[in-house]
Amino acid sequence: MNIILLEKQELQGGRVLLTDRRAKHLIKVLQVQPGDSVRMGIIDGPKGRGKVVELCGKYPFQVELAVEFAEEMAEKPSIDLLLALPRPIMLRRIFSQAAALGVGSIIITNAQRVEKSFWNATLLNEEEYRPHLLQGLEQAVDTRMPEVCVYERFKPFVEDVLPDRIKRYSHLLIAHPGSADCLKSVIGERPGRILLAVGPEGGWIDYEIDRFAECGFKSFSMGERILKVDTAVVALHARLSERRESFS
Repeated sequence: MNIILLEKQELQGGRVLLTDRRAKHLIKVLQVQPGDSVRMGIIDGPKGRGKVVELCGKYPFQVELAVEFAEEMAEKPSIDLLLALPRPIMLRRIFSQAAALGVGSIIITNAQRVEKSFWNATLLNEEEYRPHLLQGLEQAVDTRMPEVCVYERFKPFVEDVLPDRIKRYSHLLIAHPGSADCLKSVIGERPGRILLAVGPEGGWIDYEIDRFAECGFKSFSMGERILKVDTAVVALHARLSERRESFS
């Protein structure tokens, strides 16, 4: 936890009283004392510093801080993810990793090779996935919460939702093993916003690839190796970020 994140309503007159895992982390891990200063931020808001005013080092842990914010929230990341719903244990890692790497949105939809039982996962509820996003933001010292959108039916999503959404992107990319193109060939100029589609274990079927292609997506391959979805997300984000930087 490299930054302490707060909900806006937790602030009372420039002070905040922490009594949960954040207080325990400050006391047990950071070993703060009155007068110490720590990085703090408002979720979807600015960043700043918090000065420890008072604490209770025994259970139940409590830390009171005086907080000031001077740094604006970072710009929205330039990469959005479109995922075929992965298995829940993998999705937990993706939420945390994607938030740490920096994505603007995580869009989840169905695919032929997605197991139907995955849609019963409680992780698709905001109260379940939000802690994993927060974990990623705490790691990366960020405050901007990624938007999460869930569309259970593929055809209505690709026909009714996607056409309006893709207008905001300069590049629409779909990772697909066996594609003849590489990343360099599908991004020949400095990109603006990117929407990256990553399929399920086993990949997208031909029908799904064709529907994405009709919307303007260009497919590319990372090579011969087949990666797990969570590994692919991290590797692809790194490759896209490196490609963007190559135009600077």
